[in-house]
Amino acid sequence: MVELFDSSCPFCLIINGKMKAEKLYESEKSIAFLDINPINYGHALVVSKEHYRDFGELPEDVFVDLVHTLRIVAKAIVDAMSPDGFNIFNNNGTAAGQTVFHFHFHVAPRYKNDGLKFRPIVKAYDSPEHMSDYAKRIREKINSTVKLGDPE
Repeated sequence: MVELFDSSCPFCLIINGKMKAEKLYESEKSIAFLDINPINYGHALVVSKEHYRDFGELPEDVFVDLVHTLRIVAKAIVDAMSPDGFNIFNNNGTAAGQTVFHFHFHVAPRYKNDGLKFRPIVKAYDSPEHMSDYAKRIREKINSTVKLGDPE
């Protein structure tokens, strides 16, 4: 069961006006505000107004609204901050770095030599068959939930 408001969630408190934030933009289903612990100045969060824990709980109509807001905010950050680039990312689960369990995207302006490096430990498949096995496992899950060629 999805809770639409969580009184212990800082994002729910911001959305409901019980906690201060530097709001940037608001739509029917999403809101954007500055991150209080930015990667670089201008780092923003785009947050669903209703409390969804992670990507898996997010309804499609809310996702569409979030992406629309994300695009508006990302363009504004680029125009206002003149970064060399920017990252858009989302963390799902503690292992992925999620610390606030309310769905949100990060929009972080980036600059050459800003010190932040996304350097994953790259793994290689042992063989083409090894890679095919993983693809097969994932395709089976897709095929069990979505008809091929049909949007979800």
